[in-house]
Amino acid sequence: MAADAAGTAQIGGALVRLRRATGLPVAFGGLVEPGRQRMRISEFSGAAGLALRGVAVIPGNGLGGKAVALARPCAVTDYSLSRQISHEYDAAVAEEGLRSVLAIPVVVRRRVRGVLYGALRSAQPLGERTLTAAVQAARDVEQALVVQDEARDLLAAAEVRAAAAGSGRGGGAAAGWEQVREAHAALRALAPRIADPVLRAELLDACGLLAPGAPREPERQPVVLAPRELDVLACVAAGATNAAAAERLGLRAETVKGYLRSAMRRLGAHTRGEAVVAARRAGLLP
Repeated sequence: MAADAAGTAQIGGALVRLRRATGLPVAFGGLVEPGRQRMRISEFSGAAGLALRGVAVIPGNGLGGKAVALARPCAVTDYSLSRQISHEYDAAVAEEGLRSVLAIPVVVRRRVRGVLYGALRSAQPLGERTLTAAVQAARDVEQALVVQDEARDLLAAAEVRAAAAGSGRGGGAAAGWEQVREAHAALRALAPRIADPVLRAELLDACGLLAPGAPREPERQPVVLAPRELDVLACVAAGATNAAAAERLGLRAETVKGYLRSAMRRLGAHTRGEAVVAARRAGLLP
């Protein structure tokens, strides 16, 4: 999967929202490079030139490096004159004409994954409203990265479990299929939360790869379920109550009941258990 592409897309979207919320003329940022102790500035919004594009920020150096090292927001009113930071990047900052700058780290599981910057071309305090908006933009990126990390972990686990279930025998195979079903339900619940369309499509493709491994009855008439009906049924198959499925999918309990009733009707089932069995026989669930 294009992990870096998905992450940088989240950064880019956050920068646009930050400028829209604050009126800042320039916002920029980037991700910490995997396996390397540096953050590279790659995304921009606003009237920025090329001086900062591609600049690698080392932890502790400059304003962004300080934010990475401390894992907390940092700001200066006049970048070139500030005594609170080191000045390795003064030339690039001056070429862009930036004076008042803030840097907000993107922290996921206690690890800094990126930095968002906002800047003015005049030396004046950025204010609490701007800082709050910047922190919120960083939190949005953090949440998106958490969801993407969960998705990748689930995909990896699903592949391992599917392989184990396919090669296992007896009780081990049965246990393996239960794990596959749990992974399938988790993937179905997570997919609607993924903003990146490429990653979301990969998750749904993985769900499709897991389900065909289940026993099928080819003579049965093909059954088609709506995506949300299948999401609910996958949760039920993993042992979730209606209330638990609602919490997992971000729906109301009554909505879950409605989807479940509709799925049962399409499958010709009279109970939740019958619906799950019918869906497995139709190859819709693992």
